[in-house]
Amino acid sequence: MSLSKQHELHKRRFSRNLGLGLVLAAFVALVFGLTVAKVSNEDFAIPTQGDQ
Repeated sequence: MSLSKQHELHKRRFSRNLGLGLVLAAFVALVFGLTVAKVSNEDFAIPTQGDQ
């Protein structure tokens, strides 16, 4: 007996998970982009103990 027919609930859950995955990927890309922009700034320097 084959269980090939997918229930409608699984289709809705998949689309919700896909949307959430895209939002999460966009957030990660935003944080990565902001980090690259901050580090590539010429004023960026790793603080040392003498800088306090």
